[in-house]
Amino acid sequence: MTDDSFGAILAARGSGPMAGEIAIAYPGERLSWAELDARSAARAGRLASLGVVADDLVAIALANGIEHHVSSFAAWRAGATPCILPTKLPGHELAQIVELAEPRVLIRDGEVPDGVTRLAPGDDGDGSTAIAPGLAAAHWKAVTSGGSTGRPKLIVDHVPARFDARLQGLVDLVRMPRDGVILNPGPLYHNAPFLFTGLALLAGSRVVGMHRFDAEEALRLIERERVQWVCMVPTMMQRIWNLPEAVRDRYDLSSLQCVVHMAAACPPWLKRAWIDWLGPERIFEVYAGTEGAALFITGEEWLQKPGSVGKAPPELVSIVGEDGAPCAPGEVGEIFFGGDAGTRFHYIGADAKLDGAGRLSLGDLGYIDADGYLFLSDRRTDMIIRGGANIYAAEVEAALSEHPAIADAVVVGLPCDDLGQRVHAIVQGEEGLPLDAVDAFVQTRLARYKCPESYEIVGEALRSDAGKVRRSSLRDERLQWLQEGKPFRQSR
Repeated sequence: MTDDSFGAILAARGSGPMAGEIAIAYPGERLSWAELDARSAARAGRLASLGVVADDLVAIALANGIEHHVSSFAAWRAGATPCILPTKLPGHELAQIVELAEPRVLIRDGEVPDGVTRLAPGDDGDGSTAIAPGLAAAHWKAVTSGGSTGRPKLIVDHVPARFDARLQGLVDLVRMPRDGVILNPGPLYHNAPFLFTGLALLAGSRVVGMHRFDAEEALRLIERERVQWVCMVPTMMQRIWNLPEAVRDRYDLSSLQCVVHMAAACPPWLKRAWIDWLGPERIFEVYAGTEGAALFITGEEWLQKPGSVGKAPPELVSIVGEDGAPCAPGEVGEIFFGGDAGTRFHYIGADAKLDGAGRLSLGDLGYIDADGYLFLSDRRTDMIIRGGANIYAAEVEAALSEHPAIADAVVVGLPCDDLGQRVHAIVQGEEGLPLDAVDAFVQTRLARYKCPESYEIVGEALRSDAGKVRRSSLRDERLQWLQEGKPFRQSR
């Protein structure tokens, strides 16, 4: 029987005819397949010497770069599940996540919460601890997410750490090349960049990474490295499109076979611009959650069904109204995923929203047309999608409410030309509340991308006597004010 564990796949690549070729390339650093094999094996031994055993969580809080990939493969080779964390979490949020995850080891440059074993990147020990071949965790990744209760949660994927038919099928589904070249412009602590870079390496493709996204640099890398495949969020696509046409046309993108976009709604005008630029056969959209449910649509299909996110088989997708009854074609309701959606993952720190039939909701609203294509109407009003990152309003509100001068807070997403949405905080407090101090306070509790970009001070209560918040109406009211040009923001 062939060993399809991640360690065995990498070992074969590291000792085969391609061993000396580049596996991972970042600005200023490159790693061959043989080096990736050797370094990840050594670090796996170091993890084992620190007590890591099969199915432990190994938390990784590293910036984009070679060390992140080495650490991920080391965790897999040790039989553990990588738990990916943002790099610059403030101590309060890091402590919450560590308390939730209880990782055996945290790989990080900086300090770690009390009671957690820290492994510094680059610390691969003396090689004295051997790792048994063929180890494979029952769950191949754990991803952090904001929580609707105000506390973070973990999403643990039930796919085992084996490059079996399921993961190989996903490689083919998203049109990723084998033994090719992909570009990763996104942060590795997000699910899609972590997922796709791992799959690419398992499929034998070179990963060209970016420390931080830059629109023109992405085009330059595609040309220089002859990149065949890239996954972007719409914000990245818009920043590239905003480059002067002469700059976009300066680069040879003929090697690029597929641009996958996901994680946030893509404005129809932007998608059509990319289709006109690169051709519909090179544009591929995925609608998915970290929890695993997914649809997809090709550029050719999208031209026939503009705005759709894909064909929705009735056994996979159901639209349910507020009364719990199925919606008719064209009727907006909550989107539920069927099949085995509720068994493909589990949460740590939250409960999945399942209906009586075991179908999973990610909280999105939409409708299915008469031809069976799904169209999204809105995201749930308590989630803000900022540059492809999910931000739960309750998590930001919980941080704001800790400030002694704030009686209450409601957070909504407002339009942003660059990032899709921005985080706007409506805080109940005294006039003249020092917003700079409030913002500094929040930054000690939340990752920077979750912090409000604008604030508004109100004197009236934001919730009913029953504690209910009128989030939709508050958001709609401010959208109307924006259309009318009414000033209402007090920005820091």
